[in-house]
This record gives sequence, C-alpha cells and structure tokens, in this order.
Amino acid sequence: MEATAQAVLDAKGLNCPLPVLRAKKAIKTLAVGGTLTVYATDPGAQKDFVAFCQATGNELQSATADNGVFTFVIRRIK
Repeated sequence: MEATAQAVLDAKGLNCPLPVLRAKKAIKTLAVGGTLTVYATDPGAQKDFVAFCQATGNELQSATADNGVFTFVIRRIK
C-alpha cells in the first residue's frame, strides 16, 4: 500500500488571511487523502482553519498550540 502524500506549510509570521490562502493553494497540490501540516503564529488562525475546512469540505484532523505556534493537520477530502 502506498503512503499518503504529505506536505508542510510554514506560515509562521504571516497574518490573516495569508496562512489560509497559502494553505488553500498548497492543499490543491495533494491527492485526495493527502495531509497538509500548517505551522502558524497568528492567533486568528485557530478560527480561520476551522472555517476553511468547513468551507472546503476538508478534514481538520488536529489543531494544537505550543509556545505560540499553532499546528494544523488537514486531510484533503475533495
């Protein structure tokens, strides 16, 4: 069985809406089932990525915070 494609987006230091816009572009490069890990420092990214996943139909697998860095793992559904 083939491993699921993964990508990483470092959006630290970027303010809204750039992290979500870059994630939107990056996730399009993945096959369905692939995951995108996003690192961001903008506190607004927490609600932005929940809304992004709801709007695009992708799955927010996890959202964590550590020392001001938010990590989002998004699985491409469509």
